Amino acid sequence: MSAPASPRLALGVLATGMLMTVLDGSIVTVAMPAIQGDLGFTPAGLSWVVNAYLIAFGSLLLLAGRLGDLIGRKRMFLAGTGVFTAASLLAGVAATPAVLIAARFLQGIGSAMSSAVGLGILITLFTEPRARARAIAVFSFTGAAGASLGQVLGGVLTDALAWNWIFFINLPIGVAALLVAVRALPADRSLGLRAGADATGALLVTAGLMTGIYAVVKIEEYGAGSAHTLGLGALALALLAGFLLRQAKAAQPLMPLRILRSRSVAGANAVQMLMVAALFSFQVLVALYLQKVLGYGAAETGLAMLPAALVIGAVSLGVSAPLIARFGERNVLLTGLVLLVGVLGLLARVPVHASYATDLLPVMLLAAGFGLALPALTGLAMSGAREADAGLASGLFNTTQQIGMALGVAVLSTLAAARTETLTAAGRPAPEALTGGYHLAFGVGAGLLLVALAVALTVLRRPAATTAEDRRMTMAA
Repeated sequence: MSAPASPRLALGVLATGMLMTVLDGSIVTVAMPAIQGDLGFTPAGLSWVVNAYLIAFGSLLLLAGRLGDLIGRKRMFLAGTGVFTAASLLAGVAATPAVLIAARFLQGIGSAMSSAVGLGILITLFTEPRARARAIAVFSFTGAAGASLGQVLGGVLTDALAWNWIFFINLPIGVAALLVAVRALPADRSLGLRAGADATGALLVTAGLMTGIYAVVKIEEYGAGSAHTLGLGALALALLAGFLLRQAKAAQPLMPLRILRSRSVAGANAVQMLMVAALFSFQVLVALYLQKVLGYGAAETGLAMLPAALVIGAVSLGVSAPLIARFGERNVLLTGLVLLVGVLGLLARVPVHASYATDLLPVMLLAAGFGLALPALTGLAMSGAREADAGLASGLFNTTQQIGMALGVAVLSTLAAARTETLTAAGRPAPEALTGGYHLAFGVGAGLLLVALAVALTVLRRPAATTAEDRRMTMAA
């Protein structure tokens, strides 16, 4: 691999790519009413402005990550950024629902291509442990910041200009990222398509993930126990099982199964899926609680959640890397998960008439656990991948993140809504019924985090031994 002009500049480009991806996933939600009124979306059709992006993005991450290893991660990043930028222009000028949905699907494809290889480039660029920990902390912070910034920026742009500008803002950022990336990112040695040209495997994994994510995002509409959900879920599992069987027998597998035999890779991805699913209840349901129960406005809600964003950023950028260097990724991850259990545990008891200073501010400060857990988890997930599999490991980590997010949205929001309906039917006032629904979601989220903590304690129970094992396995084959 050739040396880049500046590792810091390369990190800045990768972080910018991550920022655009995460930002685009959240910025559109605030502008949905304006988009519906302008383009004439039906209520059911409007959901596809979000779903088209999520389905394309989540289902193609694994494939894009492996293709990055085969044809070159730099090439994949540049192509993905180009596709995303062009699709943003198409979305901004869209005059019909069909064009906007198509543009959102293309944005999801571009985001999958660029973000799938970002971590792979990063870990091959920063090889010294302390420098890698700092780089991962910056990368992780950018993702967390994008999620928080998206809703605020979406509201400002929609109110001040028009909904189109939530897409047009990507154009100068995307073009600048492309121009800098050409010089800043190192040219990596690609394996060549023949090293993993498994067309059947690619079809199986893409179809399986696409079917599964579609089934999950439609749970709220059809119900978890419906024939629609169960049938598509069974089909998705069958396709993914067929993919794994294919990879075990293929001469040139798309995803060599050796990567899943790494304790750090498998354990970190399992923990991440559980953690992200649980934290949906914090990221979204807390905002709904503030507005629907406590009567906060949009601006007040943003300010109320600002301490969480600030403390996550401060811990991720300023504290996580030194702690990881001194105590190890596993111990920092466990500490972060314990703090996050405290977040959802407190929220599961939040009263109808809450005081921000005593009931909610402590919750926001405990969210520092996310700033500890995510960088540590990212380092663990990438530590068991050899250089030739870095793009695959990166794509796998991003895929489990998206699956966890989709599951959290579907399961926790459905549970909260069902509990609220039950309490309303029993004659409880609306604020009390809503709070009861949120309590159930927060409690289930806390349970998911406890399971994640148990997985981290058992699967990642011997850091030194695990690291040695992972090194032996990544040297093999």
